[in-house]
Amino acid sequence: MSKTYLLFPFTIFLSACTANKVAVEQSDQTVVKYKTSEGYTDRFANLYKQPETYPYTCEETCYPDTPLIQCQEDMEQCQYIGERPDISSQLGFNVKWLGHASFLLTMPDGQQVLVDPVSEQFDWPIDVGFKLTGGFYRTEPDWPSEPELTQLSTVVYSHIHYDHFNKSDIDTLGTKPTYYTPLGFADYFSDGGYKIQEMAWYASAQNQGLTVHFVPAHHFSSRIIVPYITEDNDATLWGGWLFEFEGKTLFYAGDTGYSPHFRDIQQRYGDIDVCLLPIASYHHEEYAKWYRNVHLTPEDMLAAADDLNCKQVVPWGYGNMSWKMGDLTSHSALFRLLHVKQTIAPQRPLYILNEGESVSF
Repeated sequence: MSKTYLLFPFTIFLSACTANKVAVEQSDQTVVKYKTSEGYTDRFANLYKQPETYPYTCEETCYPDTPLIQCQEDMEQCQYIGERPDISSQLGFNVKWLGHASFLLTMPDGQQVLVDPVSEQFDWPIDVGFKLTGGFYRTEPDWPSEPELTQLSTVVYSHIHYDHFNKSDIDTLGTKPTYYTPLGFADYFSDGGYKIQEMAWYASAQNQGLTVHFVPAHHFSSRIIVPYITEDNDATLWGGWLFEFEGKTLFYAGDTGYSPHFRDIQQRYGDIDVCLLPIASYHHEEYAKWYRNVHLTPEDMLAAADDLNCKQVVPWGYGNMSWKMGDLTSHSALFRLLHVKQTIAPQRPLYILNEGESVSF
């Protein structure tokens, strides 16, 4: 797609030969880090290196049985049946976990925000390739109902990996919502009149009474065509989203490893009221160090929650509708979280959901 760039002090507006309306939020108030990779000088990079040490690491007996989770098999096909903490705050946020990394959020004014929606498998034909080669396949999650979608004002994507960004869903969601994305995303949308706002780290945008902030994560990006072969490594940015409504905040971390960026976010925006933080895709015997670099273990998530000073935490990434990428089982990460929490964060309020459930804060 060819683009014409019109430069303004704080916003670059893109017009192209398509009907899509694309704006890029990048200025001297935002942050982006670049690196040279594969001959390119404009590849995106994380703000920090992988930590040499982590605050805490469970070394052994990390997955003990618990009466709080009921499973059909060993840590597979499970439901959390434990008690949930009392919610004393009246923030006006409703959080519905659709499965894996997808959420439907309702803001205090009733508008709906869809986060990293993936309704089925990976985009075709990648899903077929993975299935034929014995790769990832999942039980498909519930999709928002028609009444819920009628209130949809905003769709956000954290990064371009297939389990977070499904191009085939865009046609279903339509042109009514505004799509907020990291830098580099617009070329992955088909033509059709979509409102797309690409954002650098610490860029902000207004949508009715909602302020949407794009913030750093410690991850990477690629959009492979053939498994393990790609030419677009880190050509699009990645990050998390902070939703602010009348001073109340809800944070979605996206896929991320542990790094000082969590402290940076807290220092910039203050303590976070509700944090949606991942706890899965960290276990791989051969590439354990690499997986942990770009994904949070349950104990890393608790450390991140401390850095952010989260008042309420909703963990995600495990589940019967996940792809189990880098996981022992569908619910091993939740077993580990309940175990390490007793040792390192006994007072940390965790609101644990099963897929399809919701909670109001």
